[in-house]
Amino acid sequence: MSTIGGERLGRPGTQVGEGPGVPELPDDLTSRSWVVADAETGDVLAAHNAHWPLAPASTLKMLFADTLLPEFERDATYRAEPEHFEEMGPGSSAVGIADGQTYRVEDLWHGVFLASGNDAVYALTAMNGGKEQTVREMNDRAEELQANDTHVVNPDGYDAAGQLSSAYDLTLFARSGMQNADFREYVSTPRAEFPGAEGEDGEERESYEIQSTNRLLVGAPGLDRYEGLAGVKNGYTSEAGHTFTGVAERDGRVLLVTALAPEEDDPLAVYRESAALLDWGFAAEGLVEPVGELVPPLSEAAEPGEDGTPTPADDDKNGAEETGANGAAGSDGDSVSGLLVLGVTAAGLVVLAAGAYVFHRRHPLPPLAQLSGRRPGRRRGDAPRG
Repeated sequence: MSTIGGERLGRPGTQVGEGPGVPELPDDLTSRSWVVADAETGDVLAAHNAHWPLAPASTLKMLFADTLLPEFERDATYRAEPEHFEEMGPGSSAVGIADGQTYRVEDLWHGVFLASGNDAVYALTAMNGGKEQTVREMNDRAEELQANDTHVVNPDGYDAAGQLSSAYDLTLFARSGMQNADFREYVSTPRAEFPGAEGEDGEERESYEIQSTNRLLVGAPGLDRYEGLAGVKNGYTSEAGHTFTGVAERDGRVLLVTALAPEEDDPLAVYRESAALLDWGFAAEGLVEPVGELVPPLSEAAEPGEDGTPTPADDDKNGAEETGANGAAGSDGDSVSGLLVLGVTAAGLVVLAAGAYVFHRRHPLPPLAQLSGRRPGRRRGDAPRG
């Protein structure tokens, strides 16, 4: 496995630091791979098979959004054509885009993040010049983020041979995406109105409500909403199993968690394990010795020192990476129910300092609930992208 972010992250099994007062990790974790990290400092507090390449399912949509969000105005319009969806996999989750109908880019992003709609992904992909170009840009973006376990074949995360990512890489994608105000808003939105098809004989076009499939954000029967959660993305395919990346704030601290493929068939298991890891992380932070770090993008990594100390980008060059292949695809999306109450966070902007990301607390973000209704334009200046 890769050793980027630290030698211990390349080891198989569970890696956790020691220290007085460090709480025990949850004893019922079954995910094949997981990471819990401080979103502000980049410290990886604990990990299990962090760089194990696995099928990501719809968590790969975080990379899709991090790559394409800066490209289009929210109020730009798109007209759906049948040929735009010819490469969408059978059984895909969908928000319900109708041929010949016009949608705003904002609507499409709601379809991506709330409904996990592969049709919304392919609509934006068509706007971006098609699947081949979009996949190439996503792979380029992964390389820039030093997400070296990731190889994109389908932009929506639908299973494909050779399509892989890792808990470490998915955590990098979430951290990068959260620098973008639109990304933060979309991933924290529990429900939205999505345009339906135009009515006949001049009838007014109706809309219907879509709800987030992120069950730690909205709750579900048998699962409480996680207090302080502000996104990010869940997924499911037959090859990947259930996958999840989340970000949460508590008492001024912001943590990221990724969990992939719990052994249980219960679709709520990935959320329960993620919540348990977040609880552990908040209890352990400041006590536990980090086992690695979330590295900065290549373009923002520090230059080698005079003593020849390598940059973070060089860390992986001596580490062997596993390869693998994914098999048959399945549908990707979850249904949710229960009371929709939004938990928000007031994290700060991410900037580079001393070779690592830290949140710039002198310029805190507004609560995510206050971002609804904004109509910003392009986001290239929202945060450094390299």
